[in-house]
Amino acid sequence: MILERSMHPKFLSNTYLVAAEDGGEAFFVDAGGPMEPLFEAVERHGLTPTHVLLTHHHYDHVSEVGQILERWPDAQVLIHPAERDEVATATGTMEPNTTLHAGGLDVQTIPIPGHTAGMLGLLVEGNVFTGDTLFKNSVGGVRAPGSTSYADLKSSIMDTLMALPPETVIQPGHTDPSTVAEEFDNNSFIRVWRGLDPEGDEPAKALGEDATLILLGDDYDGGHKAWVRWPDGRDDIVPGSKVERSA
Repeated sequence: MILERSMHPKFLSNTYLVAAEDGGEAFFVDAGGPMEPLFEAVERHGLTPTHVLLTHHHYDHVSEVGQILERWPDAQVLIHPAERDEVATATGTMEPNTTLHAGGLDVQTIPIPGHTAGMLGLLVEGNVFTGDTLFKNSVGGVRAPGSTSYADLKSSIMDTLMALPPETVIQPGHTDPSTVAEEFDNNSFIRVWRGLDPEGDEPAKALGEDATLILLGDDYDGGHKAWVRWPDGRDDIVPGSKVERSA
């Protein structure tokens, strides 16, 4: 399988080019750019892109769909039905829990909501493209536009992604790849969810409101992602920069 990745220098968002073999059809996963390295890879491998498969609708994952359509105007741009109206360049939808054929490969669509309601994981040839649900050493937040809940995000990670074979390669929406086994053992959020590490109980302010800081974990950009609990018992995952610690 051919798998090429391009990462945006500011957003650190990944765009992928995937194909079964040289000289055949191909598809893109997301389209945040920069696209030129992937267009060069298309030429190098003699590929014909036919699909753009979008994990979700956020700008840093869809902003360069137009560049792809300029070169391949017949390419299908597919996204979860719940987010179809959020992306003007989308041409159709892909239902969750189905298999579609693209790039000479079977692609399984896995619902992994939380960061957005229509987030889709894409499972192909031992790789799972996780969008903004799960990163190397971190997890997605549930404060971005279209997000649902902490409970959804946790379930998507623990019940869906961590149930995949340990050797499955995680191809995240931002920065570096990992594996299911690596995240199961080392991701600080997952370790607490598994009961291996204790929850924190530090009083703090999050988004200007009183909260308990359960975990200040890593984020993909070198900063932090915070798991907090509100006074009413609700859990939330917010940017670490929005947390004021008491000490």
